[in-house]
Formats: sequence, C-alpha cells, structure tokens
Amino acid sequence: MAKTSGKKASPKQLTTAQRLDSIIKSARKIMRKDKGLNGDLDRLPMLTWIMFLKFLDDMEKIEEGRAELAGKDYKPIVEPPYRWRDWAVEVDGITGPDLLSFLTAETAERPDGSEGPGLFAYLRNLRGDNGRRERRDVIATVFQGFANRMESGYLLRDVVNLIDGIHFDSSEEVHVLGRLYETLLREMRDAAGDSGEFYTPRPVVKFMVEVTNPQLGETILDPACGTGGFLTEAFMHLDPQADTVEKRRILQEETVMGGEAKSLPFLLSQLNLLLHGMHAPKIDAGNTLRFRLNEIGEAQRVNVILTNPPFGGEEEVGILNNFPEDRRTTETAMLFLQLIMRRLKRAGKGRAAVVVPNGTLFGDGISARIKADLLEKFNLHTVVRLRDGVFAPYTDIPANLIFFDTSGPTREIWYYELPSPKGRKKYSKTAPMAYEEFQGCLDWWHDRHENEFAWKVDGPGLIQKDEEGRVIACNLDVKNPHAKEAEDHRKPREIIDAIIQREQEILSIMDELRNEYAGDV
Repeated sequence: MAKTSGKKASPKQLTTAQRLDSIIKSARKIMRKDKGLNGDLDRLPMLTWIMFLKFLDDMEKIEEGRAELAGKDYKPIVEPPYRWRDWAVEVDGITGPDLLSFLTAETAERPDGSEGPGLFAYLRNLRGDNGRRERRDVIATVFQGFANRMESGYLLRDVVNLIDGIHFDSSEEVHVLGRLYETLLREMRDAAGDSGEFYTPRPVVKFMVEVTNPQLGETILDPACGTGGFLTEAFMHLDPQADTVEKRRILQEETVMGGEAKSLPFLLSQLNLLLHGMHAPKIDAGNTLRFRLNEIGEAQRVNVILTNPPFGGEEEVGILNNFPEDRRTTETAMLFLQLIMRRLKRAGKGRAAVVVPNGTLFGDGISARIKADLLEKFNLHTVVRLRDGVFAPYTDIPANLIFFDTSGPTREIWYYELPSPKGRKKYSKTAPMAYEEFQGCLDWWHDRHENEFAWKVDGPGLIQKDEEGRVIACNLDVKNPHAKEAEDHRKPREIIDAIIQREQEILSIMDELRNEYAGDV
C-alpha cells in the first residue's frame, strides 16, 4: 500500500483546504439557526444530501463533455428542471416556502414555471435503463424515506449558495473534501449515541486493509458497511494497481461492494465512496442477512470480506429462519459471522478480517457451535486484541480483530495484544487511537515469534465436546500468558459499568441456553 509522503501541503493546497473548510463551517453555522435541526445528527445528513446533489450535477457535466467530444448524444441521469444547475445556481433563485415546496411536495411549481413532482418525489422514482441502472437506482434508494428537516427555506437557500461554491469536477477539491468528509463522519459518530457503530475508527480500518492486502482482480465485500470506511480504504489501497484503462474498469465495476440496510449510513457511504473516486458505488440497501444461508452459492462468494458487523442487536424471526435451527441466535455479530463464512470463496481463495466484541470470543451455547465451525472449517490464524476505549464514545466494550481464511481447518492461532497507549490509561473521544500504535503488530505480522505481546495456542484444543460429539464450549478469550497482573486504574464507576456489561452478556448467553433446552425434562 502506498504510504503518504511527509511533505507539507503546497500554498495552493492549503488555500483549497481552507476555502472548503470555511464553506463547510459556514454552512453548519447557518444550519444551527434552523429550528427544525436539533443537533449534528440532524445537520450533517442534511448537509450530505445537498453536497450529494451538487456532486451528481458536476459529474453529469463531465460526462456531457466527454459525450460531446466523442460526437455522441447524452441522456442525463437527472432530467431538467431537477438538475442542480436548474434550481440551485442562482444566488437569488427560488427560496423560502417556494424552495421547501419544490423540494418536498408531491406536486409543486417547478423553477421553469410548470407543475410536476417535487424534487425528492422525482428522485425517489428514478429508474435505470440502458446500462444506466446503477446510478439512477442509487439516487432513488438514497432518497427513499428521506425527509427534509429544515423549517426555513431562506436558511436552506443560504446553505445551497455556499455548497454551490464547491467544484466536484476538480480532482484537487474532491481529494481535499474527502478528508474533510471523514472528519464530519467522526463528528457524526460522536453525536450518534447508540448509532455510533456506523463508524469504525480509521486506524483500525487502515490496519485491517493493509494486512489483508486485497489485490486487483479480487472481489471485496463489507456486508454491514455503515459509512463505507472499509470500502473506501480498500478502494484507495487498490487504486495504485489500476494503471491501465482495463484495470480501472475492473476496479470501478467489478471489485468493491457492500450492504447497508439503514437509510442514513447508506446515504453517507454513497457520498464517501463518490468523494474517494468510485463512480457508481455498489451498495445493497437491503438487510444482508435476508437470504437463506444454505442458498448462498459460489456466485455470491467473494475473495475478501472486511467488516465491523453490528453487535448486541436483535433480528426479526424471518431473518433468524434463514439460519440453521441449531445456529439461530439473537446476537447479530454471530449471525454475521455465519454469513461471512458462507460468502468466502473456497479452497484458500477467500479471507476475512472482522471486528468482534469480547463476548463473541467467550460466548458458549450456540455461540460455541458457530466458533467451532470457524475452527473446523476455516483457518483462524490471528486474533488482535485491542485496548479498551478504541470505539469510544460509542462503547467501552473491548473489541478484537479476527483474521481467517478458507485454507483451514485451524491448526494454531496467533494472538497479539496491543499495548496500552503511552502516557494514557485508555483511549477516549479527545485522545483516540493513532495508526502508529499498530506499528509493532505490523512489524510482527510477517515475522511471527512469541514476545511480551504475542503468543500462540492450539486451535483444535479450544473446542470441547461431550461424549456424543456435541460442542459444549469453544472459548477464544485466551489471555496473554506473558502479561503481568496490571493494576486497575479505572474509576469505581467505570469498573461497576464494566461488571454490569459482562453480567448482561452472561445473562444473554444463559437465556439462549434456557431457550435451547426448554423442551428437556
């Protein structure tokens, strides 16, 4: 993977970054005045859809220019009078109640004076044809169920005027804006409360992509892609390899795909991928778990899966019925783990890197059976144990990175425990993890040996079975044998919260066991 240089930005780049940063800050300042927006979790999605529409129109202009040079007719994805240039570019154009009506009403007066569907109604009903299906369907999906929350059409006009100053047809501006957008996503995570799982810290994403090392020609999937962090990082990792026209086509059309069932992160991931250079992101807007596991065949399998699946949630009965009866669980992380195993290409051609909470490692019952499947049918070669607070402020639950492939079964499992951050007891919102903290693990990855942070265990020995051969336990929560007993520096309240969290995880496991043996006398 190409490394960034240590050179300082040129004056021109600084000017571009400062100008774009000023536009974004000014737009957010205006939106704070609107009574319909209650916080960043309202404001940032609004800002995203406005940027999304401007981006689409700038991309359309580029494609129109190419068609004209080639002497070909061009059929726009978004027809007049719904293009950004038709209603947004005039500083003193449609505003106030008229602007709100044009955007949100099912039928409204349009900028050209005619009457027809409002903008959002029009976009929701776009349908692809003649090879243009992907982009139109993406737009329609983005605006399905979308609602404008701004109450003032005058303030909205001010925001639109600002965003019109961004030139998405400039590669330099798009590059800078991609970085600014990642900052917005971090801020949204901080404001999201229990929705923070949409965002995985960038250092974790970068590390997982680097050691998994996807290659051009392989297919890459994130079945729960959230804001698209893994997919954008994988796309950037592959970009230097695409040095011919045909390789660019393969990268753009046949390589990266994802799934995201919730509308907000679906929108966020679309713009994230677009800003990082992907022309028509392939994100499935349905629940990735909606297909029967035993009906997923070779055509649906991929080479690489990179993901941070949701955990702690519950799926409806219809989803659970897609899994084998003795592998059905209310823990979404375990459902996704089964899906990941099923969707990897066989015979050593598939590999996965997955974020899992601690409960996944030590869980018994159904969880133990699923983990035994992993060890017996796949090669779980590495577990990287992260320190507390990596996912703060969304959760303080300790997390792990598991790496496995289809060259299995598992023989030995290497563990690597990241050391605590220097000079700090734990990570936090204001002092997050830095990528440099993975350097020791990166150095060790290709030259493995036991040390104070690394150790290995016998994989098959972790599976316990009863006399009839049924799995009764499979504990992957193996402690570092080289670690000294460390003093607990947490505050009493933090220790109590951690104990309660662990007890809740144990009770959840006991509920599963009770339900499983409910019919036994």
